[in-house]
Amino acid sequence: MPTKVRVAILDDYQHVALKMADWSAVQARADIDVFHDTIPTSQPAQLIERLKPYNVICAMRERTRFPAEIVNNLPNLKLLITTGARNAAFDLEACKANGIVVSGTGGYGNSTVEHTWALLLAAARNIPRDHFHVASGGVPWQAGSLPIGLFGRTLGLIGVGKLGTKTAEIAHLFGMKLIAWSPNLTPERVSALPIPVTYVPSLNELLEQSDIASIHMVLSPSTRNLVTREALSHMKPTALLVNTSRGPLVNEEALLEALQQRKIAGAALDVYDEEPLPLDHPIRKLDNVVLSPHMGYVADNNYSVFFRDTADNIVAFLDGQPKRVVQ
Repeated sequence: MPTKVRVAILDDYQHVALKMADWSAVQARADIDVFHDTIPTSQPAQLIERLKPYNVICAMRERTRFPAEIVNNLPNLKLLITTGARNAAFDLEACKANGIVVSGTGGYGNSTVEHTWALLLAAARNIPRDHFHVASGGVPWQAGSLPIGLFGRTLGLIGVGKLGTKTAEIAHLFGMKLIAWSPNLTPERVSALPIPVTYVPSLNELLEQSDIASIHMVLSPSTRNLVTREALSHMKPTALLVNTSRGPLVNEEALLEALQQRKIAGAALDVYDEEPLPLDHPIRKLDNVVLSPHMGYVADNNYSVFFRDTADNIVAFLDGQPKRVVQ
């Protein structure tokens, strides 16, 4: 590596990366470039051209993907850092084959759980529609459909790991009934949860019973397209679907059809098949969705830990003692 290394900080959408941590120790030994846009991996030549000069690349979660096609064409890359402890968008085998160290970071707080509830409540209470109505001087004073009251309603949890369990704990405080299913969930695991949750044996049964269904699953080859068109057909026409996990867990075409045809009441979504969401995507035009731009993990306290550990990882690597190594 050159005496002064080159560092790229990717996908800094909020223009805050250098403000959220002390980078002085890195800046003393490296030239840092910050990028505020994303070049998708569907344009590999353009992405490789941008990243080829850099010895260290700092990625924000999965905004820029690093499949083998990209990794194999970055000859100067020695350290690849992800915010968070893991990143499903990194080809770790390709990194290993190319001698690239991969490091992660810690995280802080319950940002994704908070965002799940922000979206869920916004959809149930019609907050975006009512805000626009009031802000634009709409008459009459109250208009449109009634909000959905949560007390006594059933929340179906598709996955009850760490995030699903915290989501359930908040639902319990609202007086909701809780049911859960995931591919590997057992009645014994459900009975061990800290609040009352009923195990259901299939996804279809969970969707049939749920007034609101919320997804809390990791995306993998076995869970991709987990919520199919057939599964969605089991939802009540009054029900809402919430997804703050990963877009491809749900068949996007089928969900779009269900929303357009009012087969379900609505959806609250933070994640999509393609991100950033294309400007001409038809879901942007629907009035029965609440949409956010993959903000589940975005919070000031979480970013502070992300960027603090990222800067620390770079210094440790340059000192020959890599930290928080993923592989």
